[in-house]
Amino acid sequence: MGAQGSKHGPNGLTYADAGVDIDAGNALVEAIKPAVRSTARPGADGAIGGFGGLFDLKAAGFADPVLVAANDGVGTKLKVAIETGIHDTVGIDLVAMCVNDLVVQGAEPLFFLDYLATGALDVDQAASVVTGIAEGCRRAGCALIGGETAEMPGMYAGGDYDLAGFAVGAAERGTLLPRLEAMEPGDVLLGLASSGLHSNGFSLVRRIIDGAGIGLDAPAPFDAGRTLGAALLEPTRIYVRPLLAAIRDTGAIRGLAHITGGGLTENLPRVLPDHLAAQIDLGTIDVPGVFGWLAKEGGVAPGEMVRTFNCGIGMVAIVAADRVDAVTDRLRSEGETVAILGELAARADAPVTYRGALSL
Repeated sequence: MGAQGSKHGPNGLTYADAGVDIDAGNALVEAIKPAVRSTARPGADGAIGGFGGLFDLKAAGFADPVLVAANDGVGTKLKVAIETGIHDTVGIDLVAMCVNDLVVQGAEPLFFLDYLATGALDVDQAASVVTGIAEGCRRAGCALIGGETAEMPGMYAGGDYDLAGFAVGAAERGTLLPRLEAMEPGDVLLGLASSGLHSNGFSLVRRIIDGAGIGLDAPAPFDAGRTLGAALLEPTRIYVRPLLAAIRDTGAIRGLAHITGGGLTENLPRVLPDHLAAQIDLGTIDVPGVFGWLAKEGGVAPGEMVRTFNCGIGMVAIVAADRVDAVTDRLRSEGETVAILGELAARADAPVTYRGALSL
């Protein structure tokens, strides 16, 4: 290093010199242990620290289970969390996006693993994220049995991070959804209310905000009492417990669709047989204010709104017509807001057709 001398001490380069702090990683593990333990459930003890997480299916009460796996992320909603410094809700989103995909197949979420990647590990920030992940796991009834924190200098800018999640659930053989062979014209579509944007469409959301010239710390135009950033970070609703209760207690749910990116238009066809179509009355949807504001501020057409966002419906259940009341009552008893969206009919052309208009 010449006259300037070495910056790395007499023993040469260290991992810390390269930007990776092993001590911070160890501190994070200690910080999150109580949150992880709080997610313990039958089959998992909620401990971390080994090279792999363990789960005992027999202890969880399954006799002849089929395993169902799902993985997902939070997307550019993370940019809102990073810019606002609010990190304790995106972990709930991470779990929700995975476990909601499990329950639509009739599976009970059993365990969850997370992956957090960052340029430089901020222990407090990461601990806040994992606290949210643990909260999501508690809401879903699954155990957080492991995870990975990757510190990658040069890959991520300072303060940035990314999340990925992986969940595994199980259902007894013969009980998986959808039951395509049971679906028939006249089956009713029940919509379960969303908590807002959930974790989809944020690239468009951020584009609209930039064009509006409004800061994330400004009051939300559609939500009095909260900043725009806090309102946008409202976490994804986790539907697991109510849906499992309705599935098991009524036996009348023939299919479920998690309404994520692509909205009703793209997600409902994934659980329909080729000969049936979903006919939806958009006027039955109680549209949260955030969607009306985005549509107006961004000049987004109604057709694009319903193909991009959930627009107020985070989950759709396909139910036998003579069991609608039973399923609705069970879901409402679990705290869900339920609306009749429409019905199934013989397919003539498109798998999803609309009547009425969104109240944007």
